[in-house]
Amino acid sequence: NLLDIRSPNTLYVYQFEFTILIITTSLLRRSAMELFEFAFCHEFGKKLSYLSGMCPEKWNFDNQPTNTILKSYIMHTFLKLVEENNIFQSEDYALFNTGLYTEHYEAIYTYFTRNEIPNRQKWFLNGFYTEYQLTSMGISSRPKRANYFENPADLVFDTNCEICPQYAHIFGNTENRNRIPKSVREEMNREILFDGAIKHAKHMIDANYKTAVPQYYRGHIQLLIPICLIDPSVPDLALVVSKSESGDQYLGHTCLTLDMAYNNARLIARPDSAWLKIER
Repeated sequence: NLLDIRSPNTLYVYQFEFTILIITTSLLRRSAMELFEFAFCHEFGKKLSYLSGMCPEKWNFDNQPTNTILKSYIMHTFLKLVEENNIFQSEDYALFNTGLYTEHYEAIYTYFTRNEIPNRQKWFLNGFYTEYQLTSMGISSRPKRANYFENPADLVFDTNCEICPQYAHIFGNTENRNRIPKSVREEMNREILFDGAIKHAKHMIDANYKTAVPQYYRGHIQLLIPICLIDPSVPDLALVVSKSESGDQYLGHTCLTLDMAYNNARLIARPDSAWLKIER
């Protein structure tokens, strides 16, 4: 049996053990059931710490609480799997594939048991387990990981296409404008400086296609490209681009801070790029 997101739930328990990372872009449609509605996640922070030990990488920025990237990853992965109707449920347990792996490349699953507290969520977050551990527990179900793309070509920037930036938003929207270095956003020729940074980014992509990093946004793949406005070797922002309907141009929608860009990109895979990383 798979999760039916139409099932009504009348009473939920929410437990937040540390600050949730605020993301200004809504990566997924929020009409879907969220993790804390689906299950009682007792000691969620402690269980995330255990998960971070299973797949060791740095899961938080220096200025953020522990495991904020991992928490965001699990929450958004669950939402995507709900959209795909890919949360396994039996009478006794529920299960989903985190899309994460141990250092030995063992898939990691989120395992739920029945919630014994009456009139609350149906499920209780038991913990995170490898395929071997689930097998030793007599559990044979192996739901697939979330799928974010159908065409692998969407993950690679087409260098034959030009980028058309939405300057009315990039410089006109207060929140977006404030992400741009002050010395640039107050310049009279700021669009010219930005155009130069876009041209420089295209040269970087020509040299290494991995420079353009994919992110998932509302059912579509977008690409993140570095924008170096002050020092050509140090990105200040990430420009979010996606193919136009005609397919012969990229639209430059908005700018993200590097932290926001990394958090969004990590949902698909750990960024394999020299410019988009946690430690800078």
